[in-house]
Amino acid sequence: MSDILRTIDLSKRFRNTVALDHMNMAVPEGSVYGLVGPNGAGKTTTIKLLMNLHQPTAGRAEVFGHDSRRISPQDFAQIGYVSENQEMPEWMTVGYLMAYLKPFYPTWDAARAAELLRQFDLPLDRKLRHLSHGMRMKAALASSLAHRPRLIVLDEPFTGLDALVRDELIEGVLESADSATIPISSNDLSEIESFTSHIGYLDHGRLQFSEEMTSLTERFREIEITLRSPSPSPAPWPATWLNPQQSPAVVRFVDSQFEQDRTVAEVRRLFPDAQQISVNPMPLRAIFVTLAKAGRKAA
Repeated sequence: MSDILRTIDLSKRFRNTVALDHMNMAVPEGSVYGLVGPNGAGKTTTIKLLMNLHQPTAGRAEVFGHDSRRISPQDFAQIGYVSENQEMPEWMTVGYLMAYLKPFYPTWDAARAAELLRQFDLPLDRKLRHLSHGMRMKAALASSLAHRPRLIVLDEPFTGLDALVRDELIEGVLESADSATIPISSNDLSEIESFTSHIGYLDHGRLQFSEEMTSLTERFREIEITLRSPSPSPAPWPATWLNPQQSPAVVRFVDSQFEQDRTVAEVRRLFPDAQQISVNPMPLRAIFVTLAKAGRKAA
């Protein structure tokens, strides 16, 4: 599997603010890659650098193996792009927008376009300025999927949408997942957890990790230790045990490198008075909150 998107020591400054700091990321072809992190972590900046909407301060971004600053018209014709703040020609109707875009894309599929318009229940004769936010996002997605792009870039597409519209957008995206690579930046973690294959976590402009979703969820566990009697905290506290909480009878933490035998053995070594050890899997949102809290404490 080749990498359809890459960043190599990619950095971006806005005056004195470091938005991205030597970021190295690879998005495998055929993946649905979720780029997550706190607000201001650099997610949208990364997307805009990849799409040549910003110029890097240092390093480079690559799309289809080419420097993003020199993406050809042929490459752009293989990309669909949807952003929460996407500018659209508001004087156009939905139908006019689709007809206007058709000549720019050699692979435009009229049947697929009509299917998307029906699926999203988009009114052809209504001007874009008169659409709700949810309907505008549907129109943006329909216009970005109709040419069956090889790469579908989604930048916070679910922000401010109700649950029904989010489900409709996700359904539309997943129908294209078999033939496209889909990088998506989002804070709607419960939504993207259900369909992403890979996750990259950004914090303060640095990519903290990038891995398959199955690997991430396997290595994070919430550990709860019930003690027979109060015990002091171990010193030093293991570096991979995050956000410890301790009361006289209970100790809780998150192990970010969980291995059943090793973790349990380490708990029993450090807490010889442990009466019970509970190991609980964590959803993506809980992992995100853990990492955000740990990053705030380390800052």
